[in-house]
Amino acid sequence: MAANSVTAERFGQLPDGREVKLFTLTNKHGLRARVTEYGAILVSMETPDRNGTLADLTHGFDTLDGWLTNAAYFGASIGRFGNRIKAGKFTLEGKDYTLATNNAPGGIPCHLHGGVVGFDKVLWAGTAVGESAVELLYLSEDGEQGYPGNLRVKITYTLTDADELIWQAEAVSDAPTPVNLVHHTYWNLSGEPTRPILDHELMLAAEQYLPTDPGLIPTGVLAPVAGTPMDFTTPHPIGERIEADFAALKFGAGYDHCWVLSPGAGVRLAARVTDPASGRLMEILTDQPAIQFYAANFLDGVTPGKRGVAYARRSALCLETEGFPDSPNQPAFPSAILRPGQTYQHTLIHRFAVV
Repeated sequence: MAANSVTAERFGQLPDGREVKLFTLTNKHGLRARVTEYGAILVSMETPDRNGTLADLTHGFDTLDGWLTNAAYFGASIGRFGNRIKAGKFTLEGKDYTLATNNAPGGIPCHLHGGVVGFDKVLWAGTAVGESAVELLYLSEDGEQGYPGNLRVKITYTLTDADELIWQAEAVSDAPTPVNLVHHTYWNLSGEPTRPILDHELMLAAEQYLPTDPGLIPTGVLAPVAGTPMDFTTPHPIGERIEADFAALKFGAGYDHCWVLSPGAGVRLAARVTDPASGRLMEILTDQPAIQFYAANFLDGVTPGKRGVAYARRSALCLETEGFPDSPNQPAFPSAILRPGQTYQHTLIHRFAVV
């Protein structure tokens, strides 16, 4: 059995000369997570299959230089606001704010994942904590990417002996501001990034989802999943209905939607995904109200990643626990406004096992 450990090493340097560290977390069963200060990114996560063979289950890059070109948000910690804001605009306490429009699904511009230089593209200050965690700190100054208020953020990755990788985010602000911090790893439980994830079986603890317009902005309706290809209340292979003649799937070129999690206090089960071939299972638990399931419909198979693999369309899936997209513009949605004196908190647990 391995020993719990956290080690730090030089990962490289940014173009401006600042050094970047890489932390490696290992638990007593030999599971291994690597985290870098750049973007508070999960660089890799190695878990065993049913035969005990370890493999990295995540998309990404071998070197820091690769991560600097991370247009797909592989492994990233996203902020200030994960997911989309309509037209990059919102009004808060009578003042209008304009953010970058850095995404245009259906040809309709919106603000995505914090803007042109979101939290995934900045250098955090990392510190090993005990034998199982790394803590990363970042100050997002007032006006950064158009957002109000100085926002102090802490993200902690913990690898437990229960084979859980825990991502926790906290933030405080000196002025009201939208906050929706999101973790954005691309998973392929087979450990073979050239294999599509269409045979992975997914369960989502959600009886409703958020239909969108062609720009992937929620319409404001909470629609039932029953009787639709969006129903994952019982496990289904991801590829079983992904090409169905259904408006939501047409807009997203497949699954790229927000599901409303079943109500409950505190951390609860949000999703379960299994790879029948390898036997790997991952459960997602969270304290957030929603989860975005994205089937990597827009990967292009061009940009080389780890070991030179060019990640193809639908070669991974993302399960991003979150607040509702576009909530600053939709009063009926749960509020994403953080105010002075409050603390934003988000817990996301990845629990690994084999079946």
